[in-house]
Amino acid sequence: MRIEDLRLERTAAGARAVATVIWEDCDRPTQEIYFETEEEFAQDLSCNPHAFLIACLPLALRHGEARVAIREEVCPELRNGLLTAMAFLRAWYGLDRKPVRLETKEGARLPWPRAQERAGSFLSGGVDSLATLRANRLDYPPNHPRAIKDCLLVHGFDIGGRAGLGPEQETFARARASLLPIARDAGVTLIPLSTNIRHLDDELHFWEDEYVGAALAAVAHAFARRLSVVSIASSLDAYHLKPSGTHPLLDPNYSSADLQIRHDNVRFSRLDKVRLLADWDVALQNLRVCTMNPPGKLNCGRCEKCIRTMLELLVVDKLASTEVFPTRDVSAEMVAGIEIRDAMIDSFFRELIGPLQAKGRADLAKVIEEKSAQFHRYQAWVEERDWKGAIKRWDRKYLGSSLFKAYKALRERARGNATA
Repeated sequence: MRIEDLRLERTAAGARAVATVIWEDCDRPTQEIYFETEEEFAQDLSCNPHAFLIACLPLALRHGEARVAIREEVCPELRNGLLTAMAFLRAWYGLDRKPVRLETKEGARLPWPRAQERAGSFLSGGVDSLATLRANRLDYPPNHPRAIKDCLLVHGFDIGGRAGLGPEQETFARARASLLPIARDAGVTLIPLSTNIRHLDDELHFWEDEYVGAALAAVAHAFARRLSVVSIASSLDAYHLKPSGTHPLLDPNYSSADLQIRHDNVRFSRLDKVRLLADWDVALQNLRVCTMNPPGKLNCGRCEKCIRTMLELLVVDKLASTEVFPTRDVSAEMVAGIEIRDAMIDSFFRELIGPLQAKGRADLAKVIEEKSAQFHRYQAWVEERDWKGAIKRWDRKYLGSSLFKAYKALRERARGNATA
């Protein structure tokens, strides 16, 4: 893979940092990737090679590219971090993947001069990012170098592609409008931007398992002239950590001498975060957890994530205090309609069983227990199927299916004895 023709372009609305990605070892088309922002923040956007290198390396590893070549100087701290991140991804998702060579211009890129440190974070309107901002405000005085001054709102991750095109424009504008009161109350600057780097590979599991931290870090590096440290909100707490695209072992490796990337608040459970937000009314009135992007609404009130957040707000006695969901209560029928798809979501729901029982909502706790049991039965079936499949593949490869033939003969003999 080659990253070429890095350039900073002026647009009618602001500025874009652009690069061309050329695949060398897999059959994928040449693509242009970009980071774009508005005129107010155009001077803070840079055509930073770090941003494009971070965005591309996980993709090159996934698709079997032998190298990532960029004719720019790179910070040694980032280079070493990328090699470490690649080692984690290979250890987690397959040592059969060959390491990708990093080919950069000789010499070490030195940090841009900056008058003072400036901290930032990402702000989507969800529980994780709001909890990061809230905890920061409660922990740090305003003049502390780690006090968040800027929040990045990204168009192109959970709200489609480039801002200003098609129906996604209205969705992004609505999300932005809901975050402006939060930003004003917290005393931070909201920086809207758009990027298409997610669409280099739209596969959902790749995004969640390998790419999301790198994608966020790439966006942060595009603003390294303004920011010195950027926090990525943790999705999982320390007790439920697993290999993931954003992880405390992974995200800091996307740092350079210019910009430190932090994985924030891994000590908090999901319910801890909701409790942290319980007394922040402006956040509760503008909470956006749904990624279904329902027309005219912040949240659909029907998807798994909406139902789970409504249950969490119910536990902390705040569901009736917010108008961001279609209803101010949760019924057993609503919970019965969701599907628990993975162990992480199962752990989030199981965390609510005790608190719901304590609040006298045994009806909801019972449905969650039933849904969780259903998920675990399914998991057991999948594991058994995979175990049997592994034996069959081993038998075919090494024994010429002799185990299967012997098993088949025994079954036929047993049927014959049964009919005799």
